This record gives sequence, C-alpha cells and structure tokens, in this order.
Amino acid sequence: MKLNLKDLTLVDISLTKLSVLCATLFLVSVWPAFANWAISTPWAYFLVVSLILAIKPMMTVLRK
Repeated sequence: MKLNLKDLTLVDISLTKLSVLCATLFLVSVWPAFANWAISTPWAYFLVVSLILAIKPMMTVLRK
C-alpha cells in the first residue's frame, strides 16, 4: 500500500496536528512521569527541537 501524501488537504494536515496535540495532552494527564518530565524540561528545549523539526518542511515550502 503506497501512501500518496499529495492528496492530503490543508484540513487533513490540520486535523493530524490537532490529534497529535490531543494525544500529547492525554499523555500528560494520565501519565504522571511524563507530566513531570514535560513540566521540568526548560521551554527553550522544546522551542529548539520544534525549530529543528520545521527546517525540512519549510525548505520544501519555500523552494516551490
């Protein structure tokens, strides 16, 4: 089975992002160790990781 990601709409991508956000909030609420880790980790680490992970998609978007 081959996935054709070009068929995804903006709504599909947005819903995927929202589902990941909700799954993360679920983990924080039901797993105390994960909640403690997320709260004790400095916010700058999350910012740096998010910027690093955004490099490839942004390069793809800006290249077009």
